[in-house]
Amino acid sequence: MANKNPKVLVGCPTSSHKEYCLKKYADAVKDLTYKNYDILLVDNSKDESYAKKIKELGLPVIKTPYSEYAKDRVITARNLLRERALEGKYDYLFSLEQDVIPPKNIIEGLLRHKKEVVSGVVYHFFPKRKENKEAQEWIEKPMLAIKSQKTPGKLAFLSSDQIKDINAFIEVDYCSMGCLMISRKILEKVKFRYEEYKEANKENPEDVKWDDMCFCSDVQKLGKKIYADLGAKCGHLVLGGYSITLGDTSKVSVISKSISLKDITKD
Repeated sequence: MANKNPKVLVGCPTSSHKEYCLKKYADAVKDLTYKNYDILLVDNSKDESYAKKIKELGLPVIKTPYSEYAKDRVITARNLLRERALEGKYDYLFSLEQDVIPPKNIIEGLLRHKKEVVSGVVYHFFPKRKENKEAQEWIEKPMLAIKSQKTPGKLAFLSSDQIKDINAFIEVDYCSMGCLMISRKILEKVKFRYEEYKEANKENPEDVKWDDMCFCSDVQKLGKKIYADLGAKCGHLVLGGYSITLGDTSKVSVISKSISLKDITKD
């Protein structure tokens, strides 16, 4: 008989860059309504001070050695979470990034679909490509995509307007690690990794195929499907602190569906 109350490990890699939203995250994960879950953060900051702040808020945390590149720090942390989930006999690992604030019933909401990989909705900012980079704009989109029919090998991201008032359950080809329920069966077969591009960017060694892209690809290579619950919309506190993709956003003064590049950079 299937477990009616699966055991879930909630966690993510983190660092002192996310201190600005730590209290809100701590309150959110402790307030989840599901009855059978544990929390574990993996801190990859330079020193022990951030891990101490996490503990002071009542969240379990493991401190890992610091590596020069974020790509290595993130992968080490994710695979440590994977190991703890497997060793602890958890049925699912719920990857919930520290700047993502979910609905209180997010765990039971995603589990009810009884799928091996299910994502909630996490919005992020993407650049509009324009000839004049000074006038470049960023638009808000969900971190969900399907394979492009127009351009083979590319992904077509869903738009915010497409899913604004929709609560559908759909199949996707890509999702982020922001709010992602992963079954034990998948964890047993897939390790987290990043992938260097064939032509490495020596000026930016962090320019790689990140763990979310690699994970989705590896899951599909197993013949498994990735799903998204469009009703499970989360808050994303990406603005107001630091993001790998956007840089320092602590000086943001304007937040809207479409904002100019100058509005997400320091004054």
